[in-house]
Amino acid sequence: MAGKQTLTQEQKLTQRLSPLQLMLVPLLQMNRGEIEEEVRREMDDNPAIEVAEDPQADQLAKDEDGEVFDETPEQMQEADYRDEDDIPYYRTNISNRSADDETPNAVVVAEGSLVDYLMGQVGERELTDRQRLIAEYVIGNIDDNGYLQRKVSAITDDIVFQTGNDVDEHEVEEVLQIVRDLDPAGVGATDLRDCLLLQLERERGDEAHLLAYKVVDKYFDAFIKKHYSRIISSLGIDSDKMKQVVDVIRSLNPKPGNTITGIADESHSQQIIPDFNVDVEGDTVNLTLLNNIPDLQVSESYSLLYNKYSGKKPASRREEEEAADIKNKYEKASNFIKVLQQRQETLFKTMRAITLRQRDFFLTGDEMQLKPMILKDIADDTGLDVSVVSRVTMNKYVTTQWGVFPLKFFFTEGLQHESGEEVSSREIQSIIKSVIDAEDKRKPLSDLKLCDILKSKGYEIARRTVAKYRERIGIPVARLRKEI
Repeated sequence: MAGKQTLTQEQKLTQRLSPLQLMLVPLLQMNRGEIEEEVRREMDDNPAIEVAEDPQADQLAKDEDGEVFDETPEQMQEADYRDEDDIPYYRTNISNRSADDETPNAVVVAEGSLVDYLMGQVGERELTDRQRLIAEYVIGNIDDNGYLQRKVSAITDDIVFQTGNDVDEHEVEEVLQIVRDLDPAGVGATDLRDCLLLQLERERGDEAHLLAYKVVDKYFDAFIKKHYSRIISSLGIDSDKMKQVVDVIRSLNPKPGNTITGIADESHSQQIIPDFNVDVEGDTVNLTLLNNIPDLQVSESYSLLYNKYSGKKPASRREEEEAADIKNKYEKASNFIKVLQQRQETLFKTMRAITLRQRDFFLTGDEMQLKPMILKDIADDTGLDVSVVSRVTMNKYVTTQWGVFPLKFFFTEGLQHESGEEVSSREIQSIIKSVIDAEDKRKPLSDLKLCDILKSKGYEIARRTVAKYRERIGIPVARLRKEI
């Protein structure tokens, strides 16, 4: 007897990005050099984009509630952000920096390994100690290319036998999904197909990307064998659409980990062009977004042509094609300018929130003054999504009187002092370093003893956490520090 068929109703909430949002995502991830190159490319490719002769800067001096930041010691002054040639660009206030001032450049040490990069992002997530432990083991099994080298069951066994924590595969799988959501996109994949799908999941929206996802998901074997005609027939698309799909897939990175390890394997240092500058004048902190981007507008000639063709029916096939071309270039130019402005405003808003939270550090340069801060804190302050904050802070740098810092530097874990005050992990690391610097090298302090010293100072911290912080600042275990 056939089984009884039933109908069920399921409600799902899905989010689809608008075309402008899809354009914004890659621009947010670009650093200063990349965005300047992107603007040049767009201007070269689209004659409808031109430099505005009399740019009118947008006013950003007021926050979302209409409140103006004053210049008291308790608040940060909002400086203007404009390019290095002093062209007003999404300006907030007039700055006293002249056009002859050089935009700060600096050489900084290259980023660390992929493991360091991923663990840094884990530190910004709101995870339990148990989840962080699992994340360390998961990330420790990811190779330099970004691929997970062992099965979840094997990683689970490692954690159980090596730490004594009774974790199950379900817990490890949940943390693995968190790791797979980190940057660079594709990290934590089990094979090439999985890696490409992870990247496409973050870019889904337009038809070409949706088709690319379907091809990799359903027709991957046919694709790698270049059986394009079979895919075209199965999907019911034409060859032009297939070419777009191929271009999308070819644009993906088959070895996402190399974007990090490749940097670390280069020569001792790399030239960094900072994206922001923070100046301190007394108790006032001034923030500037640095770039060499002029104020842009849709050219008057294309605006006139667009209006001309919008109001009448084409008289011929040639005129119809010309009208379509004008409309396409006009709309692309208009959308790019809007998205570029949104990108600049989003970057400034994010960095302003970081500077407000870490104001004491910018005033003193003392890492002990860094406040505990995670991505969600900045998301809450700005009203932006956590994923947007993550993209904005990725591969961006700020120059200060204390040096040049990656934006990720300002995100630190929080710990509770017995006084009830929340302190940053860097404060703990600084104390550990000072205690070890003063120890008797003939009888170096064990991690357990360091733990006791920290507890005597009011910091409730586990021995395992002390060991993690000690390793993070590059200090070996006690037996390796012993001297005769």
